[in-house]
Amino acid sequence: MDYVGNVIRPPSEANSIILQVTVGCSHNKCTFCGAYKDTAFQLKDQDIIEADIEFAKKYCRHQKRLFLADGDVLILSQRRLTQLFGKIRENLPWVTKISLYGNAKAIRNKSTNQLEELKSMGLDRIYMGLESGCDKVLANVKKRETAKSMVAAAKKIRGTGIFLSVTTLLGLGGISMSSQHAIETAEVLNEMMPNQIAALTLMPLRNTELGKEVAAGTFILPSPSEILQELHLLISHLKNIKCQFHANHASSYLPIAGRLPRDKNAFLSSIEIALKGDTPLVPDYRRAL
Repeated sequence: MDYVGNVIRPPSEANSIILQVTVGCSHNKCTFCGAYKDTAFQLKDQDIIEADIEFAKKYCRHQKRLFLADGDVLILSQRRLTQLFGKIRENLPWVTKISLYGNAKAIRNKSTNQLEELKSMGLDRIYMGLESGCDKVLANVKKRETAKSMVAAAKKIRGTGIFLSVTTLLGLGGISMSSQHAIETAEVLNEMMPNQIAALTLMPLRNTELGKEVAAGTFILPSPSEILQELHLLISHLKNIKCQFHANHASSYLPIAGRLPRDKNAFLSSIEIALKGDTPLVPDYRRAL
């Protein structure tokens, strides 16, 4: 199948059909993200998309999930999306679940009826990057969102019954705002009530504004133990929330995964044991994005 650039998809979509519909990210201004820095956002040629669907029709008959790439397919018009979903349903009838990345702006721009229409055509899961619930951190990293606008987007998704996976980024507040970042992110997640929380750890890239700030010493990245303290603070402030919780991304120093609230105390205990030095952390050379 045709793919422009590096394949970027959530870990849970490892076994899915990856159908690239757009190239790049419609926002592409976050200071921490280097995924699409040199790529202009664009819709792929319809002939290429249809050729890839034909390929999947022949060779991907055992894969029941499909992920639409790249950074923000949901930003497309409803007409284009329903046409695409119709093509998938017509040619890949065994695919039962379709998922995609959706930024908060794209989500808010869709009406509830439009989202429900996509759900009826197979849209099962939306991955949304919260990154932080702290307005100051969001402004610093040029997310162009606020805690309030993020919550509004999340509640719209939850109202439709579509599975909502929300990503947070440990370390994004630096040392100076580590506690504020963790606590306010937890408070926003409590309002969002997502089906899944994925806690990644910041790994500054050289081709990003934030990476340059780290190199210049103007942004101080928390140490591994400080990242664990931040994770502990985040989890301890999650209240009355039932969801999957994953902090086992390749960027993590201490991989943990389970369900909240069932595993909350076990998570906190694991972090406390690691902070005492009784559990080895993942070394930097083994961490990745």
